[in-house]
Amino acid sequence: MSRWPAILLSLVSCALLAQEARVTGKVVIERGGKPERNASGVVVWLIPTRGEAPRPATDTVFRLTQKNKHFEPHLLVVPVNSAVLFPNQDPFFHNVFSVYEGTRFDLGLYESGTSREVRFTRPGPSYIFCNIHPEMAAVIMVMATPYYATTDAQGNYFIEKVPPGEYEVSYWYESAQQEQLKKLQHRAVVELPSVRLASVTLSAAPSLAVNHKNKYGQDYETKAPYNLP
Repeated sequence: MSRWPAILLSLVSCALLAQEARVTGKVVIERGGKPERNASGVVVWLIPTRGEAPRPATDTVFRLTQKNKHFEPHLLVVPVNSAVLFPNQDPFFHNVFSVYEGTRFDLGLYESGTSREVRFTRPGPSYIFCNIHPEMAAVIMVMATPYYATTDAQGNYFIEKVPPGEYEVSYWYESAQQEQLKKLQHRAVVELPSVRLASVTLSAAPSLAVNHKNKYGQDYETKAPYNLP
């Protein structure tokens, strides 16, 4: 049997890989005019200016765990149409909900050791809370493009396997005003083998999670309802 088909396939695969670039950059977060030591949690993504971005894969199982009256992780970035599990690992009830932006839902009361599932179909941030414990807050950022990354503690990000072309670059940060994020949007040309985008600076502001209301739009009770911890 001839080895040429396998060799040609290998050459084609290598050629396709060679057409993908690496996009890097840095985000500086300032608070009160001074740089923050931890610049993690900024989501950066690319949308082609011509045509549509390919749909990101949705075969990964995502989880936002409730443990020690916290959501773990605090920020979860998922492709659009992904299903996210909400397991309760605390020894008491939780009531997870989201009513502010993005995918809205109310999972109701559910006990320790059980889980609920939500499919996130709307791109953008969904702010997640518990109707019993006001200290619990998280964000699920839903992406309609496979070309995205989240900054590390130093503010660096790395977006892999980006085809060459022109893209709209966007940023999101929980503690940043929407008007500021819109001003930071810009276009960039991605070329082989890699490109480093200019650094951007974000000014931190209070998050929507600060002093948020319960699912009824009211202040939380000082004593937890249902005699729960």
